[in-house]
Amino acid sequence: MVTVKDGERLDDLLGRPGKIIQSDDVFSFSLDAVLLAEFVWVPIQKGQLVDLCAGTGAIPLFLSYRTKGTITGVEIQSKLVDMANRSMAVNRLEERIQVVEGDVKTAATQLGHARYDVVTCNPPYFLANETSLRNQNEHHTIARHEVLCTLEDCIKTASQLVKPGGKVAFVHRPERLLDILTLMRAYRIEPKRMQLVYPKAGREANTLLIEGSKDGKAGLKILPPFVVYEEDDTYTEEMRVILDA
Repeated sequence: MVTVKDGERLDDLLGRPGKIIQSDDVFSFSLDAVLLAEFVWVPIQKGQLVDLCAGTGAIPLFLSYRTKGTITGVEIQSKLVDMANRSMAVNRLEERIQVVEGDVKTAATQLGHARYDVVTCNPPYFLANETSLRNQNEHHTIARHEVLCTLEDCIKTASQLVKPGGKVAFVHRPERLLDILTLMRAYRIEPKRMQLVYPKAGREANTLLIEGSKDGKAGLKILPPFVVYEEDDTYTEEMRVILDA
């Protein structure tokens, strides 16, 4: 029997029958994880996938409903690694999904170069020097700010891990788009698909989804805008389709 420790709770996995162990002490997953797991191309029957900055394992859990491949999460915080692997046990996925403790900067040495079909990453969004946004909680700070890894670290390592022709996908903030495109090309990940996510119609985009191919040919497709909420704060039909999948 899987233990849910003091201060933890067993939450529903949005739109899926599974459960995830979370805690107010650490950063909980958001819709960003749901959107990235739905956006990225995945092999349906088999393959090897890696999720960098895995946290409590939300993206691997969501990916498990789209692929029968094996998934390895990489997370630097031991507390989150423990929570993630207990969540895999709760969902009876421990034979297919494992979250390992490791530094994104050295993950390719730890896991192996050019071995993976897909790499996903929901990296820290804020620069380390954005002190006005820093959270007092160390776990939240590490998840949200580039204090232990930068955007470049994530893109460089993703390029090292993925096979030629393999897919790499990120979720981030639109204001970092030029940085992301520049770094992807610098590390031989050719941007191939991009989508902007809007909280409501008529608002500014607040989320960016982007996927590239290792050593791929030039040619970027811009997908239609994705809107999350109606004006009455209910989910849009396109969001409900994802959650009801």
